[in-house]
Amino acid sequence: MNENIDRGMSTLIIFIIAAAILSAAQSVVTTGITGIMADFHVHSTTAQWIYSSFLLVLGVMIPLSAFFTRRFKIKTILLASLGLFLIGSIIAYIAPNIGVLILARVIQACGSGILLPITQIVLFKVIPEEKWQVYMGLFGFIIGIAPALAPTAGGFIIDSVGWRSIFLIFAIMVAILMVVASVVVKLEFETGHYPLDIASLILCVLACVGIMFGFSNIAQNGFDMIWVILPIVIGAISLVLFVKRQFGIETPLLDLHALKNKYFFFGTLFSAILYFTMCGLNVIMPLFAQSIASHDATTAGVILLPATLVMIVFNFIGPLMANKFGVRKVLLLSCLFTVVGYLLMMTYTRTTSVEYMVVTQIVRAIGAGLGLMPAVTWTIAVVSGDVEDATAINNTVRQIIGAIGSAVAVVLMAAFAGGNVGHNYLSVSAFAQTSLVMSILAIISAVIVVLYIKDEIHDLM
Repeated sequence: MNENIDRGMSTLIIFIIAAAILSAAQSVVTTGITGIMADFHVHSTTAQWIYSSFLLVLGVMIPLSAFFTRRFKIKTILLASLGLFLIGSIIAYIAPNIGVLILARVIQACGSGILLPITQIVLFKVIPEEKWQVYMGLFGFIIGIAPALAPTAGGFIIDSVGWRSIFLIFAIMVAILMVVASVVVKLEFETGHYPLDIASLILCVLACVGIMFGFSNIAQNGFDMIWVILPIVIGAISLVLFVKRQFGIETPLLDLHALKNKYFFFGTLFSAILYFTMCGLNVIMPLFAQSIASHDATTAGVILLPATLVMIVFNFIGPLMANKFGVRKVLLLSCLFTVVGYLLMMTYTRTTSVEYMVVTQIVRAIGAGLGLMPAVTWTIAVVSGDVEDATAINNTVRQIIGAIGSAVAVVLMAAFAGGNVGHNYLSVSAFAQTSLVMSILAIISAVIVVLYIKDEIHDLM
C-alpha cells in the first residue's frame, strides 16, 4: 500500500514539474516577438502566430485527454508529450523562417495540450478526494507562477543571448526530465482498447479551431466574413454536431453525460464566466494603460504584474480556505472581490495614477485567485467517478470561453468608444462601460453560487 502511495506521489511530482515547464512555454516567447520580426523580416500580425497557434492547438488537444488516459499508459503519455515538446523545441531553435517556427510551436503545443489536463487527472486519481482542494491549490500556484514569470525571465535571456536560446534551454530541461521520468514513473491506471471515433475527432477539431480562431481574429479584423464570421459559424455547427454525436455513439471521444448533472454544469459555467472576465481583462487593461492613459508598454506591465502575482498566491490560498470554511463561502467572497474590483475600474480617468491602478487590480486579482481553483475542484468532485471526461470538459469549455472573452472585451470597448480607442473622454467612458459588463457577469456568478454550489458534495451525487 505504501509502495503504491510512493509511486503515485513520485509520478504526480514528475507530472507537475513537467506541466510547469510546458506551461511556461506558452507565454515565454511574447518578449521575443520583436526580435523574431527583425530576424525573419515579418510583420507583427504574422509573428504573433507563434503565440496564437500555441493557444489554438491547446484548445484542440485538451478534449482528447480523456481518450488518451483510457487508451494509453500514463508513462507512455508523459514521455510522448515531452517528446513532442522536445522535438518542437529543437525545430524552433534551428528554425530558418517564420513558417518553420510556427510549425515548431504547434508541435510544442501538442505536447503541452496532452500533458496539462492529464496532470489534473493524475492528481485526482492519486490524491484522496478530501485533499483535492489542498493539492489543487498547490498545483494552481506552481502552474500559475511559471507562465507569469516566464516573459520576464525570457526577456532577460533574450536580451542576453537571443530568442533562440529560449528553445535550447527548454530542450535541455525536457530531455533531462524525460530521462528522470523513464526511471521514476511506475504508476499505471487501467487502460483498454478504447476506439478513436474519427468523425468525432474531426468535428472536435473544427469546433475548437473554428470558434477560437474566429473570436481571436475579431480585434484585428472586425467582423470580417472570411476571418471571423465563417470560422465561428463552422465552429458552432461542428460543436452542435459533435455534442449530438457524443450522445448517440457507444464509445464517444468525450463522454458529455456529466453535463446532465446540473451541479457540474453550473460549476463549469461559474469557472467559465470567471475565466471569460480574466482573459478579457488581460486585453483591455493594457489597452487602457497604453492607448487611453498614454503609458508605455513597460508601465502597462508594471500595473498588471503585482495583480498577477497576487492571483497566483490566492490560487493556493483559495483551495485551502475552501477546504476549511466551505467552497460556497469562498466563491461568494471571490465574486465580491471581483465585483468591487471592476467597479473600482469604472473610476479610472486619463490621469489616474499608476499606484491606484495597481491597488485596484490587486483587489480584482484576489477575486480571480480565490475563485478559479476551488470552483474547478468542486465541479470535478461532483462527478468524481468520471474525472477523465469531467476534467476534459471543464478545461475545454474554459479554453474556448477564454478566447471568446479576450475578443468580446475588445469589441465591447471599441463599440462603446465609437470604433476608435484613444486618449479621449469617450474611450474612458467605454472602458468604464466594459468594466460594468464584467462586474455584471461577476454578479451572475454569485447568483450561480447561491443557487447551485453546495458545501456537502456527497449529498448531490
